[in-house]
Amino acid sequence: MTSSLRLEQVTPENIGDAFKIEIRPEQEGTVAPVERSLAEAYASRETAWPRLVYDGDRLVGFIMGNFDPGASIDIFRYGIWRLNIAAEHQGKGYGRFAVEALCEEARRRGAKRVTVLWVPDHEHGAEEFYLKLGFRRTGQVFDGEIVGELLLD
Repeated sequence: MTSSLRLEQVTPENIGDAFKIEIRPEQEGTVAPVERSLAEAYASRETAWPRLVYDGDRLVGFIMGNFDPGASIDIFRYGIWRLNIAAEHQGKGYGRFAVEALCEEARRRGAKRVTVLWVPDHEHGAEEFYLKLGFRRTGQVFDGEIVGELLLD
C-alpha cells in the first residue's frame, strides 16, 4: 500500500469505474453492490456520503457512510452503510483506510460513535474485519444484521 490513498466523491467522470468494483464471489450476499449503494445515496442525498477509494490513480474500493444526527433510529446517525473493496485489492489495508477516513469525517461532524451492520455467522462476512478495527457488538440486531459500534475519542 502506498501513501497516495485518498477518498473521492463519485462524479459523472468516475461513476462507470465505480460500477466495475467487484468483491469476491463468496462475499456476495454480505454487502450490496456499488450500483445499489449509489441508488440509495441518490435517494438519501442529504445524508449519504458515498466515496471511492483510490491508491494513486487506481480505484480500489467504495465506502458509503450516512451522517444524519437527527435520525430517529440512533444506529443511523453516524454509520457505515457499505464497504466494497475490489476482490484483487482486499487484505492490503484499503478497507482500514476507508473506515478510518469515514470515522475522521464523522468526528469532524461532531460524532461520538460510528455504527456498522454486518451479516451474522457468515464465513466470508465482515464481522472479523470490523472487530479488528475496534468495533464491538452492541447486542442489537437490526433487520437480521448485527449492529457494531466504534466509540470515537
